[in-house]
Amino acid sequence: MLAFMETSTIPPRGEIRTEDTWDLSSLFDGDAAWTKALAVYESLGEKIPPFRGTLGKSAEHLADFLDFTRDTGLLEERLSVYAELRQCEDEANSAARAMTGRIMMAYAKKEAALAWAAPEINAIADEDMAAFLEHPRIAEYKIYLSKLLRFKPYILGEKEEKILALHGEAESIAHDAFSLLTNADMRYGEIDTPEGKKTVSQSAYSVFMENPDREIRRRAYGLFYGAFEEHKNTIASLYAGSVKQDVIRARIRGYPSARAAALFPDRVDGAVYDNLIAVVNAHLPALHKYYALRKKALRLDTLRHYDVYAPIVPAASRKTPWNEAVEMVCAALAPLGTEYVETLRAGLLGRWADRYENRGKHSGAFSSGTYTGWPYILMNYKDDAIRDVFTLAHEGGHSMHSWYSARANPFMQYSYTIFEAEVASTFNEELLFRSLIKNAETEELRIYLVNKRADDLLATLYRQTMFAEFEKITHEREEAGTPLTVDVLRGEYRRLMEKYFGPEMTLEDTSDLEGIRIPHFYRAFYVYKYATGVSAALALAERVLSHGEAAREDYFAFLRSGGSRFPVDALRAAGVDMSQPEPVEASCRVFAGLVAELEQALG
Repeated sequence: MLAFMETSTIPPRGEIRTEDTWDLSSLFDGDAAWTKALAVYESLGEKIPPFRGTLGKSAEHLADFLDFTRDTGLLEERLSVYAELRQCEDEANSAARAMTGRIMMAYAKKEAALAWAAPEINAIADEDMAAFLEHPRIAEYKIYLSKLLRFKPYILGEKEEKILALHGEAESIAHDAFSLLTNADMRYGEIDTPEGKKTVSQSAYSVFMENPDREIRRRAYGLFYGAFEEHKNTIASLYAGSVKQDVIRARIRGYPSARAAALFPDRVDGAVYDNLIAVVNAHLPALHKYYALRKKALRLDTLRHYDVYAPIVPAASRKTPWNEAVEMVCAALAPLGTEYVETLRAGLLGRWADRYENRGKHSGAFSSGTYTGWPYILMNYKDDAIRDVFTLAHEGGHSMHSWYSARANPFMQYSYTIFEAEVASTFNEELLFRSLIKNAETEELRIYLVNKRADDLLATLYRQTMFAEFEKITHEREEAGTPLTVDVLRGEYRRLMEKYFGPEMTLEDTSDLEGIRIPHFYRAFYVYKYATGVSAALALAERVLSHGEAAREDYFAFLRSGGSRFPVDALRAAGVDMSQPEPVEASCRVFAGLVAELEQALG
C-alpha cells in the first residue's frame, strides 16, 4: 500500500494503515460494546426520580446523588467521546453520525430528567450547605459544588430548566451542518502541479498556501473560496443561527450579554477580553511592518491574501516523517523531565493519534482526553509541512495536560478550562521553536524558523484576536437587533481584515468569506483564549527554562490542577497574571523582535 503522501488523491478511510489510526479500545472495544453501554446509560434515567426532594435532607443524601452523577458522567464521557471520534474519522459515515445522534438524544433526555437537580441544590439553605461542604463524603465534590453555587443567580425553575435541557439537543445542529457541508459535501476541485493532480480540501488548503509557487497558491485560493462563494448564503445562515442561539440562551438565563454568559464559568472579567483587543490593536504597526517585509522578501508588486503563509525562505522546507517528528518534539520537551517525555513518546508512537488525512475526515487537529481513556489526538499530518510538527507538539501539550489532570483530581473536578488548555499546548510549541532554532544546521533554516515563529505568533496572537473582535461585533449586532445577513457578516469581516492586514494587503473579492468558514466560531467566545494562552505560555516557558526546578514544579502544579481552580488563579499561582495587560504586551514585543530579526537577516 502506498503511503498517504505518495498518493495524488485523498484516500478513503479503509486504505489508511491500522497502525496510523487511533485505537479507541481504551474507551470501548468496538461499536457493539458502545451500543451495549449506551443501553445501560439510557436505563440510568429510571434511577433519577428517587433522588428528587432528598438533596437537602443531609450531606449523605446529597453525596448519594453526587455519586450517581459522577458514575453517570464517567459513562457519558466515554460514550460521547467515542462517538465523536468515530464520526471524525469520516464525516460522511452515516453509522457514526447516528451514534453521535443517539448519545446526544440520550444526554438531552437525561438532562431533562435532571432539570430539577440544580434548582434543588441551589435551594439548600446557605447554613446547611456550609455544613454539608465539611462532611467527609462531600470532600471530592466540594469544588464542584462551590462552582455550581456561583450559577445560583442564573438557575431557573424546574420547568424552564427542563425546556432548556430538551432544547440542548438542537443547539449543535448549525455546527454539525456546517461541518458536514464543508468537510464532506463540498468539493473544492483539483490543481495540476509538477507532482501531478492534487485535491484541494479543508485539510490540504493550508499546505497549498505554504507552497512556494505563487500560481499554485493563487489557483488553490480561488478554488477554495469559490466553493464558499457558491454556498455563502447557506453557511452565513448557519453562523447567524448559531449567534442567535447564543444570544437567546444568555437572555433566558438573565446574563447581561452572550459574552458575559460565555466568560462567567471561567470567572474571567470582560476587561480581560477588552484589554486583549486594545493591546493588540495598539501593536498593529508591528504587524503591518511584517506584511511589508513579507512583500519585499517575496519580491511582490502586490501582496495578496494567498501570499501571507508562503515561506520567506522556501529552500528551508523539509520532509519530516511522523516518527522523526515525534522524536523532535520529545527532544524539545526534555526540560519537562522523563515522565512527561516518555509518556508522550509512547502515546504518539503508539496509537493515541489518528495521523493522516482520509476522505471525509474532520479537518484540522484536536486533542480529546477522557478521565479513564487515552488522551486521543486527531491530526491530518503532512510530512512536507513543518507547521504540522508544531501542531503535533501543540496537541501533545493538550493530551499531556489531560493525562496529568486526570491522575491528580477526582472526576468531578478534573476537567480544566479551554483558557488553561491553550497554555499547555502553546507552551510546547515555544519549547519546540527554541530547540529547533538552537540546533538549526544552516542560516537559511534559522531564518525560516524565525519566520515560522513569527507566523505562528501572528496566527495565535494577532489573528485570534481579530477573530475575537469579530465575535464581539457579531454578537453585539445581533443583540442590537441587526440581522446577520451574508452582506453584514462580510462587511464587518472585511473592515477587520483591512485594519489588521494594513495598507500593504490587496484583498480579493472573496477574501471576506473567511469570516464564515472558521469552525471555532460555532463555539462562541472561545478563540480569544488562544491569544491569552500564548501570552501565558511564552511567560511560563521563559520562567521554566530560566528558573530551574522550582519553576518547573510550579508548571506541573498548574498541569495537575485540572478544574480545582479558576484559570486566572491557576496561572497566577504558576507565575503569570493574566488579569493584567503585561503578558499580552510582552507577547507583542516578542513578535516585534522577531520581525526586526527577520528584517536584519533579509536585508
